[in-house]
Parts: sequence; structure tokens; C-alpha cells
Amino acid sequence: VFTWCDPPSSSTRCYEHKQYRNGLKFCKQILSNPKFAEHGETLAMKGLTLNCLGKKEEAYDLVRRGLRNDLRSHVCWHVYGLLQRSDKKYDEAIKCYRNALKWDKDNLQILRDLSLLQIQMRDLEGYRETRYQLLQLRPAQRASWIGYAIAYHLLEDYEMAAKIIEEFRKTQQVRPNKVDYEYSELLLYQNQVLREAGLHKEALEHLSNYEKQICDKLAVEETRGELLLNLERLDEATEVYRRLQERNPENWSYYHGLEKALKPSSVEERHKIYEDAWEKFPKGLVPRRLPLTFLSGDKFRECLDRYLRMNFSKGCPPVFTTLKSLYKDKEKVAIIEELVVSYETTLKSCRMFNQNEPPTTLLWVQYFLAQHYDMIGQQTLSLEYINAAIESTPTLIELFLIKAKIYKHAGNIKEAAQWMDEAQALDTADRFINSKCAKYMLKAGMIKEAEEMCSKFTREGASAVENLNEMQCMWFQTECALAYKSMNKFGEALKKCHEIERHFVEITDDQFDFHTYCMRKMTLRSYVDLLKLEDVLRMHPFYYKAAVTAIQIYLSLHDNPLTDDSKELQADTANLSDKELKKLRNKQRRAQKKAQLEEEKKNAEKEKQLKNQKKKKEDDDEEIGGPKEELIPDKLVKVENPLEEAVKFLMPLKHLVKDKIDTHLMAFEIYFRKEKYLLMLQSVKRALAIDPDDPWLHQCLVRFFKGVSESKELPETVRTVLKQEITRLFGDSNAKSFNQAYLTKHSNSIPHRLAGSIANILALTHCRLLTYFPFSFVFPLQICTETLECLRNGIFGDSKERVESYRAECHKLFPYTLAFTPPGYEENTKIANGDVSTETEELANEM
Repeated sequence: VFTWCDPPSSSTRCYEHKQYRNGLKFCKQILSNPKFAEHGETLAMKGLTLNCLGKKEEAYDLVRRGLRNDLRSHVCWHVYGLLQRSDKKYDEAIKCYRNALKWDKDNLQILRDLSLLQIQMRDLEGYRETRYQLLQLRPAQRASWIGYAIAYHLLEDYEMAAKIIEEFRKTQQVRPNKVDYEYSELLLYQNQVLREAGLHKEALEHLSNYEKQICDKLAVEETRGELLLNLERLDEATEVYRRLQERNPENWSYYHGLEKALKPSSVEERHKIYEDAWEKFPKGLVPRRLPLTFLSGDKFRECLDRYLRMNFSKGCPPVFTTLKSLYKDKEKVAIIEELVVSYETTLKSCRMFNQNEPPTTLLWVQYFLAQHYDMIGQQTLSLEYINAAIESTPTLIELFLIKAKIYKHAGNIKEAAQWMDEAQALDTADRFINSKCAKYMLKAGMIKEAEEMCSKFTREGASAVENLNEMQCMWFQTECALAYKSMNKFGEALKKCHEIERHFVEITDDQFDFHTYCMRKMTLRSYVDLLKLEDVLRMHPFYYKAAVTAIQIYLSLHDNPLTDDSKELQADTANLSDKELKKLRNKQRRAQKKAQLEEEKKNAEKEKQLKNQKKKKEDDDEEIGGPKEELIPDKLVKVENPLEEAVKFLMPLKHLVKDKIDTHLMAFEIYFRKEKYLLMLQSVKRALAIDPDDPWLHQCLVRFFKGVSESKELPETVRTVLKQEITRLFGDSNAKSFNQAYLTKHSNSIPHRLAGSIANILALTHCRLLTYFPFSFVFPLQICTETLECLRNGIFGDSKERVESYRAECHKLFPYTLAFTPPGYEENTKIANGDVSTETEELANEM
């Protein structure tokens, strides 16, 4: 027999141990008593337990009922806060916790939960106050001191944080000769705070005093070197970095530190540092590579010669990758080409540099040359070299990888995918090659084939796509989104974009696990780094690519809303004869039947998986939370307000990726459609600060000028501000004269001329053309492809002859590119390597 207060405590204990069904039994036991049928705390605990079992609506009803019955109960408010937190309504949860503290201000668990949400939401002032309360209540607990110090650290009050850590350190009884990992981490964290406070002298003294008690000796040395440089104690810093070099001669940062310590006054002195390192570390590659960035002329040639000979003799595949950054300098590119071509000639004639070389040396030289000519845009020569290498060694996977890459850069992704599949067939157990092959297949639009390729390394018994989503495999999802987008399957593409967005939400929520763990385990430096990383998480390229894709799709959906299928069918069949209509109907029936069979098969697999999942959930009493809302492509593509959905993806980019011009230009595209002129002005001003000559920006400016001049619904004050800003930025020119000045300024640049031509149509006509460039132009191939697309879309007028003549000219320049192949050309046909002269590629390079 339980008293009225026993079941709530028992159910609380069951909740804490994740024994939810037992917890429900205790709640049912007390609520079945007529005297306590409306007991607030019991109702609240029952609701919390049901929420963990996925019964959200019933949970909210019970918790609210319990709260109404006992508004002065800290348990009810606390439970309501936990419920709000589980729904990620963190602001509401904080309010509930504060209400709970009104009735029990010293409740440790509520204060801890409140502090977790405050640090999660980066309410640093509130976090500091809560941690101070916890410190007063539990001054003997280590986490109380550490949490309070971290609060000041995050508020950038470094001196106060250092004092708190020092006071806490004095309470720690650790013998000087004993090594304690957690105490060591505390000392390193304290030193980090001192450095961030600018107290370099104090940090160096601290490091010297406690060096013996710090486990991470490498961190001690690296920190010492950094502090000595900041204090201008260069001789001591030189000794430190020389010791670090002996420890790891392949670490680039040690050489940069040594340079700062020695302060060479000339290129010769700087080079002498690396020459000494060559003698000391004869097998080291980094001391041979780094001088290539600052040397030039004969010295560069001599240094490069030694570096290349060493790598080719050893057979190092990544040698080209290590030199790729030098390709910005045309003079260095010419020297690289001259040297490596001479190696090939010498090795073919006598198979030696200055000594007998293994047969593989020529292979690696050809491998390098293939990548070199691919880099400078001469795909024909590149293919000749890689084919020669494959002929001599047809079992080396790296050769097929490079051949696939050459075809990709040449614009023939279908052929590239085939060669990557050939590479994968040589080693089916290699996950890297498998992933590369799947990526190329996705770029080629072969989505099913890519899924089958990935299924070789995903969990058995589950579909590859679902398993990759569970593993947050975002490279696959971003490529899938782009593939679906290129096929105009916007619903499927949006599903992938939203899945990626969910991954980032999950990563943000995962911080909860570390707020307590890191303070308990004393991994404080990693914890602070984690918090800083989470603050800029959506700067990650995966999120940026997914957000850009989603925004472009939503813009397209706004410009061309999806129509009813029956209307589309009626429009398509209006001009068909009876025979053609019958043929079309039969084709549609066959396609429908095939799709139905595939759907049934897919549903059967899903049902099987759901049964397995259900069984697993029934056996597991630790299940938390209900199922997430399913992402349905048809529902995603039929959203009521596409622009609002686009803004949701845009806002993180505006806050975190301000340095990319595409962010502000996408913002302009959204605000242009929403007719928010002040926000449009903000976007173009930010873009102008990054690159005033960007082609896409120029189109936006012309549309902006025209929109301001033609809009009749603008308030007079807004119109005045806009005209003042336009005059200040661009003078008194109108859209037409502004565009003409732009064309005159960039008369020798194809991308700028293309943008100017499109803008000219906008300036002269009444159409509000919404064509925009998704990314800034970089390569001639991209420019020509975009120009051909504009011609085909009729932007420059309806002329099939001009389209065909332009396509033919582009085909001469880029013979491997599928976009320029003549009508009827089979995409997967291999192009003979000798069919194209190098003159056409030289023309392409001049563009």
C-alpha cells in the first residue's frame, strides 16, 4: 500500500531510469484512488512519461490539467518545462523553469536544467546568474566552480574567469609528482584563459610552474613557442620550434613558427632555414615543398626539380595535389610543365634521371602530366597521358580515377561515371572508391545506380537511402538534391534539403549531452571549442549547398507554380491526332502500371522495416520521443508560400556567410519577388562591398533601378530614400545608361557581356525577367553552357539558327562536353582521343 506521495516519487525514479511503463503503473495506482484522482503532480508525471512514449497530445493534456490543479507546485512547472524542452520550445521552457523556482528557489535539479537551456540558447548573462546560485548552494562541487568560470569566459571577462579557476585550483589536493589527467586539463584550460586575456607573461610563468603536472607535453611545447613569439623572446622561441621540428618534421606550422622567430630579412635567408632542414631531415617532404611558395626563377626550378625527382622515384600519388596551389602563378606552371615533360622524354629514352630508376617512375610522371594538362584545360593531351599510363598498368585504380575526373572537367559526366565505375570494379572493398563512384553517378543523374552502389557498405536489411540518412551522410544527400533538381523533381530535391537541415538541428540539440559531460570529465578546452563551433555551425559547406539548392527551388516554384495534372494533360494532348493520342494513352498506362508495381514493392519493404522497428521499440523500454513528421515530396512541392520557406533557409546564411556574394544576391532574388525594396537595397549594398563587378549583381542592379522607377505603390519616404541611395552609389544614370557603361567597361569579358546583354533586354523592355546566375562564373566551359541555355530559352529572341551555330562553335572548342554535342548524339559514346586538335583547346584556354 502506497501513500499519496509515494507514487510521484516512484514514477520520478522510473522516469529517471527510463522505465516508462513501470512509471505509468505507479501513476495509475495513485490516480485510481478517488481522493487523489486529480492530484496535480501525479498527472504531470504521467503526462511526462507518456510524452517519452510518443503520445504527445495526451501528455500535454495531462500536464496542463495537473498544472491547473496545482499552480503552486514546482514539480508541475518543472514537468511542463521538460515537455516544452522536448518540443524544442526552449524560450517557453525557460519561463516554466523560472516559475518553478518561484515556489522552490533552491531546487538544484531545476537550476541545473535552467542552466542547460540558458547555455544552449546562449543566454550568457542568465547562465552566469544561475551558475552563481548553484555555486552558493553547492560550493564543494567541482562542476559549480567550473560552470561559473566558463560563464565569465564566454562573456569574455577573461581575468575574472582566470581568478575563479585559480581559487578552485587551490582547493585541489594533487601531489606535485603525481600525474592526474583531469587536473592537467584544468591547468591547460586556465592557461588558455590567460592567453585569451592577453596575459602572455603570466601564461608563460603558469606553464613553467605547472609543466610537470600537465600530461599533454606536445600542447605545452606548442603553447610555449606561441607565447615566446608574442613576448618577442625570439632566441628561446627558435629553440622550442627546433625541438618541435625534431619531434615531427612534417608539420607545416613548426616551420612557419621558426620563420617568425628567426625573422629572415631576404628570400635567401628564408630559403636557408629550409636548406638546413633538408640536411637534418633528408627524408622530409615538407621542408622541400614549402620554399616553392616563395621562390621564383632558377631557385624555384632547382628546388622543384629535387622535390619532383624524390616523389616520382618513391611513387607518391598525391604529389600533384601538393603543388596545386602553385597553379595561380603562370610562370611557375610553365616551369612545372617544362621539367615534367623533360622527365618523360628522358625516362622514355634511357629510363633514368641521374641513376637507374624503377619502371614505375615513368608511370607516375605520366600520371602527373595527365593531371597537369587537365588543370590547365587541355583535356586531349591529358587523356593521351592517362591512356598511356593505363595501357602500361591497367590494374592501378588511381589512373581510372583521374580519367574519370578528366571527363568530368571536360563536361561529359556520363563518361566520367562509367570510368569511375571501372575503377570501383577493380576493388569493390574500397569504401572511398565506392563513395566516389556513387557521387559521379549522382552527378550523371543515375540515382538508382548510386543507391545500389552505396548499398554495398550500408546496413543489411534496410534501404541504403534510409541508412545513409540515419548516418547523416550529407555528401550523398546534397548530391541527391542537386540530381533531383536537375531532373525537375523538386519534391524529392526539397526532401533531401530538409533532411540536411534536420541533421544540423540534431547536431545543435546534441550539445545537451556535453554541457554536463565535459564539466564532469574536465575536457574544458574541447567544450569551449564545441560551443564556438556550434555558434557558426551553419557556415558548413554542406548546409550552404543544401540551402542554396532549396532557395533556388522555392524561387522556381514561386515563378512557375505547379498546375493541376489534368490541365497539363489537356494542354499537352490538344494538338495530337487520334492515333498519337492513343499511343500516348497506352504509354501512360504502361508507365502507370510500372510505377504502381514499384510503389507496391517499396511499400512492402517499408512495411517490413516498420514491423522490425516496432518490435525493437516494444522490447526497448528506453525509447524517447515520438516519430518525426514524415517528409513527403508532393507535400513539400505544393507549399502555399514558397518565398517564406526560402527565407527560412536564407536567414542563417545572412548571419553566418556574409562574406559570400551569392548569399546577398539570393537574398535580393527573394526580396525582389516580395517587393521589399529597402531589403533589396540592403542586399545589393552588401554585395557591392564584396565585388562591385559581379555579373549576377549587375543584373540585380538593373532590375532594382527599373523596379524603383516603375513602382507606383511605394510610400513617398521610401521612394526618397531609395533614390538618394541610388544617386549616391551610381550617380544620376538610369538603368539603360548604367548598363551601357558596364558593357563598355567589361567589353573583353564574356561573362560580363552576357550579363550586360540580359540586363539590356530588361532595361529596354517592360518584362521583369527573373533569370539569374546561381554561381559566379569561373571557367569558359561554364560561361558557354550558360550562354547556350540563354539562347535556347529565347532570352535574346527566337532564333533556332543562332542556337545551332553557337552550339557548333562551342562543340569545336569543347569536343567532350555533352551540352554541345549535335542532336542525335549518343551521350555514352566514347570520343576517340586523336580526333581533336590541340589548337581548339588553346583557343579555349585563351577565353
